[in-house]
Amino acid sequence: MGGNHTQTKFILLGITDSPCAQTPLFVLFLLIYIVTLVGNIGIVVLVWVSPSLHNPMYFFLTHFAFADICYSTVISPRMLADLLSEDKTISFSGCMMQFFTFTFFVTIECHLLAMMAYDRHVAICHPLLYVTIISSRVCWQLVASSYLFAFLSAIVYTWCTFGGSFCGPNRIDHFFCDEVPVLRLMCSDTHSSEMVIFVFVTINVVGTSVVILLSYISIIRTVLRMCSAQSRARAFHTCASHLMVVSIFFGTGFFMYLQPSSSHRSLDKVASIFYTVVTPILNPFIYSLRNKEVKGALLKCGRRLFNC
Repeated sequence: MGGNHTQTKFILLGITDSPCAQTPLFVLFLLIYIVTLVGNIGIVVLVWVSPSLHNPMYFFLTHFAFADICYSTVISPRMLADLLSEDKTISFSGCMMQFFTFTFFVTIECHLLAMMAYDRHVAICHPLLYVTIISSRVCWQLVASSYLFAFLSAIVYTWCTFGGSFCGPNRIDHFFCDEVPVLRLMCSDTHSSEMVIFVFVTINVVGTSVVILLSYISIIRTVLRMCSAQSRARAFHTCASHLMVVSIFFGTGFFMYLQPSSSHRSLDKVASIFYTVVTPILNPFIYSLRNKEVKGALLKCGRRLFNC
């Protein structure tokens, strides 16, 4: 997939070069990664074994949890190893594959969040047509299309980022192979690559954001027309978890990828840690602690296990 290049490896400078900070950070991020895996795998298993959660919203949620598992696994183990190792080299192909896989699963999450917003829109605004509009077949078609478009987008991102010449420094000032620090090392002109990446990021991030925004505008208009205060509260409550995840995910995404490369500063590492490490651990807790259906299914599973 890569173009003309002379570099066979890169060196990831990591989060910090302070020996005193590396061990505490290793312990902290290891715990976060373990909880991320347990939480997201738990969501997938819980939806699978609980008939009450066999509906489109949780179908999309299982794929969202799966994407969280995958893209955190692409980043965290390598970052943890580098915190304790003096050898922080990564091969050119390894760097390229890490970037490809990361962008693939992050793009999937953008589309899944839009699908979940549309699902809530149909459930609240067109409840009588919900089963017809959001059928099992439609769910699979939407998810399959998101995987396909994410795959094509990841190919474009990776080609634009690694398709030029790398004949100078090979030290990536980051803890994983991301677009901006890699493009800084390219010898050839990066303007056209940056523009293509910007266009695709805009399509994926802004496009899905528009779907989410329009869905929630319609939801708010419908909810405000409801006569019962209890109905309004219940409708808003069903959307609260999704809105929290959307705010966290797209907030950091807009900060990281929809600003000129000249605007990137050292604060980007902090934002990247939040985006790649912290966000995947928050999602299971947001959906389990703020969602009555998930908590109910969890309690039922717990009773079944204890009764056995």
